[in-house]
Amino acid sequence: MLSSDDHVEIGQTLALHGHFFDSGHLDRIEEIRKTAAELGPRIPLAHHVTNLVITETGTDFATVRSKGLTIMANGAFAGVDHLDTVHRHDGCRRISRRVVTPRQGRQES
Repeated sequence: MLSSDDHVEIGQTLALHGHFFDSGHLDRIEEIRKTAAELGPRIPLAHHVTNLVITETGTDFATVRSKGLTIMANGAFAGVDHLDTVHRHDGCRRISRRVVTPRQGRQES
């Protein structure tokens, strides 16, 4: 069972991902270098992650479902759903897999 400390560590890991990406510390996140290079000037100004639902999936592993909001330089914004696999490695939490699904507006019926 995940402890409250585990929940805090996992939340901190996801928060740091956004801070590193937004502040240009891409050298600290090996997994997103390629994506960041492809985006170039289209990198969002800010990433906000909310509504974390953390589920233990094995020893030192968890899945995290969350909502994301990105704000672009031109004022546009977009919502996404994240599905992350997080694991403990050398005493630290790491995102080992991330699936990002763009959110579509609800259709009026």
